Amino acid sequence: MNLQIRDPRARELARRIAHRRHISMTEAVIEALEAEFRRISAQQPLAERLDAIADELATLAKPGGRDMTKDEVDAMWGHR
Repeated sequence: MNLQIRDPRARELARRIAHRRHISMTEAVIEALEAEFRRISAQQPLAERLDAIADELATLAKPGGRDMTKDEVDAMWGHR
């Protein structure tokens, strides 16, 4: 997919960054956006950042599973 930058100022800035860094304009825009996101994320209070991380981890956790019996735990640790 091609990146279309219609604003002449934005296009020129992306072109200059891409030229200096020897990357595509798309990559220049992505890197600039990532840098800005990191910058504004660092301004967010720690409690909010930790809540966001906890929320993200919760979405990665797989539901289900079951409790293990004592015999299964013992077997896992090599105790029989």
